[in-house]
Parts: sequence; C-alpha cells; structure tokens
Amino acid sequence: MKDPNPRIRRALISLSDKSGLDELAQHLAEWNVALISTGGTAAKLKGAGFAVADVSDVTGFPEAFDGRVKTLHPNIHGGLLAVRGNEEHIAQAEEHKIAAIDLLVVNLYPFEQTLARGASFDECVENVDIGGPAMIRAAAKNHASVTVIVDSADYETLLKEMSENHGRTTLAFRKRMAAKAYARTAAYDGAISNWLGAVAESADGSATGFPPALTAHYKKSIDMRYGENPHQRGAFYVASGAQPGTIAAARQLLGKELSYNNVADSDAALECVKAFTDRPACVIVKHANPCGVAEADTLAAAYDRAYRTDPESAFGGIIAFNRELDAETAAIIVERQFVEVILAPSVTAAAQEAIAAKKNVRLLVTGAWPAQTPPRMDIKSVSGGLLAQDADLALHESIKVVTRRQPSAAEMADLLFAWKVAKFVKSNSIVYAKDGATVGIGAGQMSRVNSSRIAAIKAELAGLDVKGAAVASDAFFPFPDGLLAAAEAGATAVIQPGGSMRDEDVIRAADEKGLAMVLTGMRHFRH
Repeated sequence: MKDPNPRIRRALISLSDKSGLDELAQHLAEWNVALISTGGTAAKLKGAGFAVADVSDVTGFPEAFDGRVKTLHPNIHGGLLAVRGNEEHIAQAEEHKIAAIDLLVVNLYPFEQTLARGASFDECVENVDIGGPAMIRAAAKNHASVTVIVDSADYETLLKEMSENHGRTTLAFRKRMAAKAYARTAAYDGAISNWLGAVAESADGSATGFPPALTAHYKKSIDMRYGENPHQRGAFYVASGAQPGTIAAARQLLGKELSYNNVADSDAALECVKAFTDRPACVIVKHANPCGVAEADTLAAAYDRAYRTDPESAFGGIIAFNRELDAETAAIIVERQFVEVILAPSVTAAAQEAIAAKKNVRLLVTGAWPAQTPPRMDIKSVSGGLLAQDADLALHESIKVVTRRQPSAAEMADLLFAWKVAKFVKSNSIVYAKDGATVGIGAGQMSRVNSSRIAAIKAELAGLDVKGAAVASDAFFPFPDGLLAAAEAGATAVIQPGGSMRDEDVIRAADEKGLAMVLTGMRHFRH
C-alpha cells in the first residue's frame, strides 16, 4: 500500500541564497538524509564538514556550458517525478537505476536583484535560471511524493514537520509548499517576460517599453474583514521586493488590523508626504485626498498647521510625516482628534508609548525612502483588463512667468508648495497655500471653477484667510472663470500647466487682476 507520507531519505539542495543552509543541513544529517548538491552549494556544505554527493556523481555527466547544464538529466528528474507506490514507476526506476529524491530545496538565480541593480543585458540573461525552475515544477507536480522548498523562511516549518512526523512531512504541508513553488516560478518567469518584452518594445534597447504581455505577481499580505464596503470581500497583496518607503513594506506597530480603505488612504498620504524633503512636513488624508498639508520647523508645528486647514475632514483621517515621529507630536494628535492611521519613516519609543494609550490607533513605520523615487509602472484595474502607465514622478517641465507682475520670493515658494500638493489631489483640483501650508483644497469636482469656489469656502469655514495666498490648478484653466474665482477669494499668485486654447485670455485676466502667474508645462490629472 502506498505510504501517503513517505520518509525523507534523500534531498537535493541547490541554492543561490545560502542563508540558513548550515542549520538546515545539520538537521537533515541528524535524520540521516543523504544530500545531493550543485556547484557553490556543494562546496559550502563540504567546507562545513557535511557528506554530500555532487550532482555530476548522480548524473554521470559533468556540469557543462558554464553551469547551464547540470541538473537537466533523467537521474535527477526521474528521481523527482517518479510516483512512490506506482508499480510501473518503481519498476522503471529500478531498471534505469534512478534513486528517488524526496526533498528538493532550491532558490533561483537572482534575476530580479540583478535587474534591480541596473546590470547589463548580458548579465541579466546569464541570471535567468533554467534547471532550477524545471526541478521546482517537477517536484511540485509530484507533491504527493516529494517535498519542495523554495523559501528559506520555510526551513523551520519543514524541520518541525519532520520532527513531528518521524522524518516525514504531511500531504497538507507538501500541497502548501507546492503552491508556493508554482507561485515562485510564475513570478520569476513573469519578471523575465516583462523585462525582455520591455526591452524588445523600447526604441533604444533599454527596459523602458511596455511589454506585449504583462505578468503581475503579488503575495497576499492581509485578509481583510471586507473591502471598500462591508458587502465586498477584500485582501491586500504586495509585490515581491517592495522597497522601504512604500505602503507595501510598512510595518504595523500598533492598533487593530488595517482595513481596505486604511491601506488605500495611507498610500495616498505617504506618496504625498514623500514630495516634501527640505523641512518637517505633515499630510492629512481623508478619502484618498489630502485635506491638510504643511511644512514647519518642527513636526508638531507642521501637524498643527495641516490640521487647521480642515479640522472637520481631519476627523478619522490618515496622518503621514516625513520625519521620525516624536513623543510631543504623537501626544498632541491623540489628545486632539480621532485618527485611523499614523505613519512615519520611524517612531521614537516615547511616541509609540503615547499612541498606545489611545486604543485602536494604527501606527505604521515605513522605513526611510530614497531621495528620488525609482521609476515604476502604475496599474489600474478596469472591467476585463488593466491600464498601465509610467508613474507620475516628475513635478514640472519648466517654471515660466507669463504675467506682467513677477511673483515675490514668498509667493514663488508658496506656488511650488501648492503645486506639489495639487499633484496628489483628485482632479479637478485647486489648492490654496500660504506660508508653507494649505489654507483651502477643492478636490474631485467636474468643474474647475467649482473646485476654486469650494477651496475658498473650506478656507472660510476653517477660519483661514485666503488673501495673499498662492493657488495651484492641476490642469490648465480652460476659461478665465476659475482663475477669477481664485482672485475673488483673495489669491495673488497662480501656478498651472498652461496649454489651453484660451491661455491668452487667462493671462489677460490675470494681468487685469494684478495676479502673478506661472506655467509649468506639465499637468497632473489624478483620477
């Protein structure tokens, strides 16, 4: 009768990343598991005193073609694919003297890491693994008989399985590992396909084109209670290799589990606050839109100024910082308002203690982000497909004053501040700013002139003075009416992309009102 959980007697180990190898080999040796290995992995094992057979000893054929051919052999793949308990398979294995391989531990050539560090085309090609994926797929297919491990994080669980099952693993464990193995080869092949397709589609041979087929691979991070609304299911998936300074790589230190909307709004807040580098800055987001943004000499002052932009909307919002969160700022927040999520690149122990006193507040640490965000692709789901585009990482094409009046130095600083904020507000967006803080934000309106009016109304409701403020529009003013609404509210300087058929009319209106106006040559629609 077929043993549903065969004893592990023989293991093949071939690793690019050798983390945890010595401990794994030690435990396998204690179970009298015979080891087979390749190249550098075999050398490391032998150097550590373990008995190990080279793959070439098993195949009777030397590694060839710079190591491209070593495991592609019936003695390896037969050992992985022969089904234990299948009499015909057993007879064929005995006839050809093929010994069973019960455990496969493989991680692949570091293609993704090689690509990420900007290696040459030829070096990337050389880091495309062939034998590794072939073995992984073979072992995963035969998971009824073979255990496959593709992640060093699973070594501990493997050894626990063997300890609890007398040198065996359970079928449930092997199924989980097989699924993980196929996910790994799918992600690996997808990364190669996306890269090579982008190279083939680009004009200059760089990996900047859009591949003819796009393969996306994400790992589930959170099963959520529900999605955007309670009747929708939801989960959070993260890309492999997510970098510090992204919501996918953030660590949660405190609070109840994140919701679908928490993650979406936290991402919006984080991406906005990353645009501010020179001074401590705070961004407060509600329903994916910044409702208050400010810079100041201290984090506490930046938070206070951002909060005062729109205290009503700040209630239950997401608060993001660009500096380490200190205890003073944390205490002010939890004493003043209800907040869903607070996030920062790092947090002091005292700040964490202050937030912990407020039940359920979620605290995320993002890690420090790079000074310049690396290029990436933005993907949006539509019915039956995806839209893909380059991420909107640029700020402006140029800064060109087009009115008779030049902006003052203070106005120019506020114009550039408002322009950064407008980039992260849903279109049509209008942002009023003064002295490095927002004073009114109009978001997501079908009419730009209404966005101008709403931003002014919100400033008035918050008790803030728009007089002397700079105003930013994420896209051009198609008519002078939006600009005139801003002027009526008290704005004295305007920044916008330009490019309308009626630019001259808008410039003329600005001159008549004595406004200073700057064109950026770049719009920032955000849908």
